[in-house]
Amino acid sequence: MRLFTKEKISLAVVLMNLFIAYVGVGLAAPVMPSFAKEMHLSGEVMGYLISAFAFAMLLFSPIAGIWVDTIGRKNILILGLFLFSFSELLFAIGNQVWVLFLSRILGGISDAFIIPAVTAFIADNTSLEERPKIMGYQAAAISLGFIIGPGIGGFIAELGIRAPFFFAAGFTLVTTIISLLVLQEPLSKEKRMENRQKKLNGSFLSEIKKSFQPLYLVPLIIVFVLSFGLSAYEMLFSLFVDSKFGFNAKDIAVIITVGSISGVVAQVMFFEKLVNKFGEKKLIHATIMIAAIFILASVFSSGYWSILAVSSIVFFACDILRPAVTSLLSKLAGEEQGFVAGMSTTYTSLGIIIGPALGGILFDVNINLPYIFAAVVLFAAFVMAVLWKNNAGMQSR
Repeated sequence: MRLFTKEKISLAVVLMNLFIAYVGVGLAAPVMPSFAKEMHLSGEVMGYLISAFAFAMLLFSPIAGIWVDTIGRKNILILGLFLFSFSELLFAIGNQVWVLFLSRILGGISDAFIIPAVTAFIADNTSLEERPKIMGYQAAAISLGFIIGPGIGGFIAELGIRAPFFFAAGFTLVTTIISLLVLQEPLSKEKRMENRQKKLNGSFLSEIKKSFQPLYLVPLIIVFVLSFGLSAYEMLFSLFVDSKFGFNAKDIAVIITVGSISGVVAQVMFFEKLVNKFGEKKLIHATIMIAAIFILASVFSSGYWSILAVSSIVFFACDILRPAVTSLLSKLAGEEQGFVAGMSTTYTSLGIIIGPALGGILFDVNINLPYIFAAVVLFAAFVMAVLWKNNAGMQSR
């Protein structure tokens, strides 16, 4: 029996790449409040920076979904990693707001390439029975990147608030080179040519229209609503605790690190068992409600330990919710993994565009408003999920 097949090696490298990319994202979290102060950026501008990232994802995700199926998983993943490295370098050297926006746009394009490629890789190299477990690993790689990233970023920031961005650029470039040399392409040339011929009959708008099919529409709308509410919480977390409690970069790093550990443990140890016992649909219902309740509880937190406890529960719920939705969509996709992964990123991007932009405006009015807003939107998502429980798109496994 071969322990290290090409498929397993590809899967391991792909998960490593996803981990590295989110380490790079997490590195920046503790220094963003200090960076905003140095650049004299308001909460509204910070929200727009996040939205610019998401807008680029929105525009390029349908295209990336097509390219993942026609050009190949490896090529798109390598391109995405390279763009991510370059975007981090731009942010590190940027002294003008337009440079920061350019960096975030390129970063959004990179994520639009990386996420569908990784999801398609996983689908190619796993059976339907194995997929929930590997989707849990995928989510754990993301969460672990966020856990380690802020911790490293908080200490690297002692060298300067731009140092974490230089580190992320260099680290990602190294993993890009390793991936280029090691990664195996799961799609044969013949299959890519066949997919290319099919896509010649379609277009950008036809891909969007296809996502309106009953099979895909319900979970994709839930993806949108979830990202719409959750992004207001997650993207503004550092600014919230800095303004409300006066936490420094290390304090924020510790909260994010400790709070995210519960999510990683859940993804690795419990997600597959929970899916097998309850199915994706029930998990989605439960975790939406838990996230809504405890995001609202953040408003009433009074200090370090209370915000640590509340954020841990929010991160736990979100880290179960994401792979549950991803697993459901992957099972619905069949041979259209690139398309569905691209559409999932598209709908996520649309939510992230609106969420942080509105959240940033609300933050400047009152720092509690973005979290009240996020809780309301998540509760609406819960109601939608329950009302649509008999729709074909929300059937259990």
